[in-house]
Order: sequence, then C-alpha cells, then structure tokens
Amino acid sequence: MRKATLFLGIIFLVFILAACTEEDESANQEEEDRIVSVETGEIEEGDLDIDRTISGRAEPNKTTPITVEQPGEIETLEVESGASVEEDDKIATISTPAGTQTINAPSDGELMQLQAGEGEMINPEEPFAIIADTSSWKLQFTATARILELINKDDTFTATINGDEFEATITQIDSMPDDTGLYPVVATIDDEQEQDILTGTVATLAVPETVVSDSLLVPTASIVEENNESYVYIVNDDQVERKKVTVNEMQSAKTAVEGELEPGDKIVTSGQLTLQDGDSVEVVKGE
Repeated sequence: MRKATLFLGIIFLVFILAACTEEDESANQEEEDRIVSVETGEIEEGDLDIDRTISGRAEPNKTTPITVEQPGEIETLEVESGASVEEDDKIATISTPAGTQTINAPSDGELMQLQAGEGEMINPEEPFAIIADTSSWKLQFTATARILELINKDDTFTATINGDEFEATITQIDSMPDDTGLYPVVATIDDEQEQDILTGTVATLAVPETVVSDSLLVPTASIVEENNESYVYIVNDDQVERKKVTVNEMQSAKTAVEGELEPGDKIVTSGQLTLQDGDSVEVVKGE
C-alpha cells in the first residue's frame, strides 16, 4: 500500500513539473514573439528656436481723407460706409452758400469713417470720410527692447490674423520708445496675398529666437524619464536600441539633446513606455 501511494506521488510530481516546464517554455516563446507597435520620428540637426510673440492691430497701408472746401448740408449720399469705390466715383452732393457741390472719390478703395448722413451738416475742419486702400495692409506692433534685438528692417515673419497666416515684412522700427516704454514696429502684408481683413483686427507676429545652436534635435514625445535620467529608443532593422541622452533644452515639439545619436536616425515617439532594449517593433506610423 505504501509503495502504491509513493508511486502515485511520484507520478503526480512528474506531472506538475512537466506542466510548469510547458508554461515556462510558452512564456519564453511569447516573450520571443512579442512585437510592439510604435510610432516614429526622425532625429534632426540644427538650431532650436522658440517663438516670441508680439501683438498689434491691422490697418490699411494707405488712407486718403475726403474733405470739403466749405461747410454745407448733405443733399444726397450715393454710397454707404464700407462700400468699394473707384477714383472719381460720386460720393455725395452738398448744399453750400456757393451752391451745390459734388464730392468725388479721390482714389480707389473702401469708404470708411463716414461722418454724416443726408440732411446733416459737414465742415472743412475734419474729413467727411476716408478712402482706404485695402489691397495692402500694415500691422502696427509695439515690442520690448529684447524683441528689437531679434528683428531688422526687411525681415519677414509669420503674422496671424483671425486664424489665417500671412507673410509680413518689417518696414519700420522706431528707435525711441513710446509712452509705455515699448518700441513701435510696423510690418506690411504684401499685395499679392489673398486678404480678408477688417481694420482694427488683432494681429500677432511670431519672432523666432534661437536658444540652442547646432544641436541634435529629437521629438519631445520621444524622451523617456527614468531614475532621473533620460533615454530614447532608436529603431534599427525592426529592433530598438535604448540610448541615454542629456537634455539641453526642452520645448513642446522638439528637444535639444546630446548623446550617441545620428541625424536621420529613426526614433520612437509613441509606444516607448512599454519597450525594453532589444525589443522587436512594428512601425505603424511615422517618418
């Protein structure tokens, strides 16, 4: 009886050991077959810039006032404020002590700042209206002395107005500050760009400033922080290699680093948190 019990115990133990061995082999096989899906970017070499933004207002690059020689009452008004007119178009007729006079447009453009309507009086002391050339616009900014160091006349930057981007050229930089201690700056949007801008609309100008020169640049999303050290994963032949890096300057999109990296290397930007050195990967999106 004892021999039979011992024999059954031995068989049970062999069965348990065999099962454990199969599980270990299965786990090892799964580890070997594991392929991690990742997204990648590319390592670049160059300057790391940040945008310094200044704000201002848009206004027509050229305006022409409409004035009268004598005071009078408006008899007829041919156009409304905001209307487009051409040079010599009839704007209004006025009754003056010298008789009826006709007011014509002095240039092409948009009629703005109309000061009176039919039956109202106008006088020569102030413009009756303004003709604005809206085919070209100037942007009036004020900048700090620090920003002034980053710009020069004829430099071109990106201006944003109502979500639309325009190429704007610096045409004027005042060397004396205004009452607020800021320096007036004027930029011009050239006539060839399609424009749909209203006078007084807020405009912003992005002025790039180089914070790190001639550096390796990696997507910021690729940086992995662990134990107060920084790492990235480089993809070679569908496998990853973990590389330690030193972060010199981090911005939202790109980060300047030092390390054993090469420009053009493929770098993991998504999925790296589950990676280990030497893992096999499948690039599902990226450069």
